[in-house]
Amino acid sequence: MKYARLGRSGLKVSKLCLGTMNFGVDTDEKEAYRIMDAALDAGINFFDTANVYGWGKNAGKTEEIIGRWFAQGGGRREKVVLATKFYGDMSDETDGPNGEGGLSAYKLRRHLEGSLKRLQTDHIELYQMHHVDRSVGWDELWEAFGVAIHQGKIGYVGSSNFAGRDLVKAQYEAKASRTLGLVSEQHKYSLLCRLPELEVLPAAEELGIGVIAWSPLDGGLLSGHALKPVAGSKRAGNPERVERHRAQLEAFEALCRDIGESEANVALAWTLVHPAMTAPIIGPRTLEQLEGALRVVELELTDDVLRRIDEIFPGPGGSAPKAYAW
Repeated sequence: MKYARLGRSGLKVSKLCLGTMNFGVDTDEKEAYRIMDAALDAGINFFDTANVYGWGKNAGKTEEIIGRWFAQGGGRREKVVLATKFYGDMSDETDGPNGEGGLSAYKLRRHLEGSLKRLQTDHIELYQMHHVDRSVGWDELWEAFGVAIHQGKIGYVGSSNFAGRDLVKAQYEAKASRTLGLVSEQHKYSLLCRLPELEVLPAAEELGIGVIAWSPLDGGLLSGHALKPVAGSKRAGNPERVERHRAQLEAFEALCRDIGESEANVALAWTLVHPAMTAPIIGPRTLEQLEGALRVVELELTDDVLRRIDEIFPGPGGSAPKAYAW
């Protein structure tokens, strides 16, 4: 496994991040344990989850599974750089009007305590805002994060689904508050979603924010199973979407066949080419899927392969404003 510092922090994380969204939904608890144990054995120390995973009435279930896995001991908790997120609706009858999704000092405190309890731990290395909430001031948020950091309940702060302007605003206010600010931004980025190259990735790179790519296989569309579904796999996306991208997927399949690599691994390795990228999130449903992704960090794409990929999946043309102006 290879490692990188998370943004401008001193925290070292694996260049593959284990996503746990399937745990308790499409992956039962026993298989989730096998996947997490194998991930640690392979050197993956970066685990990502969120308080809403499990979804709906089962929200929190994924964190509970991870917490029970930690409780088995064996140094599991000590070896993991744990990241979770808050923003979504985790309300109960005691929350009243504050139970809706969003950000606030109130929600940060309540949702953090809930995650710590479910995860059976007293701290979280990376606490992430699952979405931006422009109705809440950064003075409120940075003060609340500061309290949690000083209490030792979280180590670093990250964001997710922030626009470039939100990253800049957050860091400007953090500097004014004499705090470190964001060390990471979790963002959708894939061969089929290259818009972040315009603003988000350049902003993150300049600000020292490490980017974590979510859905790097675009919901499975780039997994290699979209055109040829295999027994037991989830069909990637809806049929209309598959047909819309059929020509690109067929060309990508041919390219990967030429270089002797799987579509999934090439798509994942491609995300790591951008200098702002820390790690893509892999979300295995089975142990076999995890094992198949471990080669990604060793896979080096040649300039010719990258050129052919750009021809198949053209991006916005670079960063703004040169992508669309002189």
